[in-house]
This record gives sequence, C-alpha cells and structure tokens, in this order.
Amino acid sequence: MGRTPLAGTDQRHSVEELEDLAFELRQKLLHLCGTYEGAVHIGGDLSAADIFTALFHYGLNVDPSDIANPERDRFVLSKGHAAVCMYIAMAMRGFFSYEGIVETYGQLDSAYGMHPCKVQLPGVECSTGSLGHGLPLAVGMALSARHRGDDHRVVCLLGDGETGEGSVWEAVMAGRSNRLGNLVAFVDRNRQLMTSFAEERVVFEPYPDKWRAFGWNVVEIDGHDMSQLVAAIDALPDPHSDIPTVVIAETVKGKGVDFMERNLAWHAGSLGAEDLERALAALAASREKETV
Repeated sequence: MGRTPLAGTDQRHSVEELEDLAFELRQKLLHLCGTYEGAVHIGGDLSAADIFTALFHYGLNVDPSDIANPERDRFVLSKGHAAVCMYIAMAMRGFFSYEGIVETYGQLDSAYGMHPCKVQLPGVECSTGSLGHGLPLAVGMALSARHRGDDHRVVCLLGDGETGEGSVWEAVMAGRSNRLGNLVAFVDRNRQLMTSFAEERVVFEPYPDKWRAFGWNVVEIDGHDMSQLVAAIDALPDPHSDIPTVVIAETVKGKGVDFMERNLAWHAGSLGAEDLERALAALAASREKETV
C-alpha cells in the first residue's frame, strides 16, 4: 500500500543540497552556542546534524503547514538533549523561525527549552529528555497506528549511550513482537557518554548483533555520509511490513569542529566571541576539505 506524500514533500532534495543544508545547520548551531549564555549540548548536536537534515529535509513525510495531519510521519527525539539541533532543523524545514529560537532559547516559558516539550511547541510529537524513554513511546505510537491501519512511520532518534538502559531493550523486544514494520530507529553511534567514551563504561559491542538478536532489520552506515543516509531511507521497508528497522549511524561527536571532535569537554558548553570565530573557521575548513 503506497503512502500519500504530504504537501511540500514531492520535491526531495538532492544529496548535494542536503550536504549544504547540513553545513548550514551546523553554522546555525554554532551561532546559537555563541549567543546563548548557558551551556548547549553542542557535541551531540553536531554528531546528529546530518541525521536531522536527512530526516527533516528528505525522509519524513510531514507538512509544516499542517502539523496535525493524521497521515504525517511521527518523529520522536529520544536523545532529548539534542533538542536545539532538532529545533533548527525544523525551522529550516519551515515549522517556525530560526530567529525565534535564538531570541528565546532556554528562557523561562520559552517554547524552545533545553529538552523538547510538545505542550510548549506545536509540531513536537513527544516531550523527552529522560533517556531511555523515547523508543518505548515510539513503540506505543507505532502500535496505535498499526491498530488504526494508518500508513505513516514512527521514527525515533536515540543516542547510543542511552541504549545501555533496559527500557530501550524492552521496547526493542516489543517492537519486534508486535511486528511493527512502521517503526524505525536511528542510533547516533558517536561512542561517547557525558564524561567518558562508551566502551569504557558500558560494553556495547558487538552492537549491531544485539539488535539482530532481537529480530530487527539492521542497517549500518556512516552517519556523516549523506548518500548513505539517503540510501538507508530509500530502502526502508513498507510501513505495513512486519519487521522494525534500526539504522546504526557511526558518527563523531563534535563533527566538523576540529577542537570539539571526540573531545569529552564538549559534551556541552558555550562559545565566546573568539571561540565562535575559531569554530566557524574550523567548520568552513572541514566543509572545504570534504568538497575537494
């Protein structure tokens, strides 16, 4: 059964256009990190920027002008501390303005909190932030859609660190047991936790085999290769199929800014004027190197 494309989704971006959008997203992230007085979870935002871009500008069947359309895909940000990256990706997609994020981010009663709130910000499907909860919520949403006979997908983005929690694996089991082919998980596999590298605290490997053991369709990609992200999205099974899919995206925390990459000090932080200038220059140099 084919899915009905919603308004604005019939003209998909090319890989080259998506790469440009991901670069713009990272620029905007750094600018916000340089203007906000508190800490921004910049490391994990930068690692997931390509995934957010591929989803909101290519993969998700959503219409920013009709956010309640029952045929829309649902997106759940399980790694809720990456909310600002999601906000900016949504702003670039047309849900709301980037300027509004910059002006009010993190302030009391702002719609743009450090973690997403569906009550404060229409267009957000789930309030998240407590790690390990996003995939269980996505399972419930996918199961509800299956009972109604709906065609949409439920897509959940997790950080690899939170998959050390038992609630995630209960949800993984439930997703397969209920034959939820409309459920898709993306894992931002940057291999870092807040204060350590992942394998130092929790042994995840063999990581893809753990998902396979629970009966999921497993796709392994370079999470910074836009062509691989697009190919993974294009190859997703029909939502009416029986097996959920996980896309394990190998990423680098702090991607694009050399002094942040794989640096535990940049799980969260802020940028002064000089650091912002240095970060933007590093990002531009990284982009130039990739396009040569």
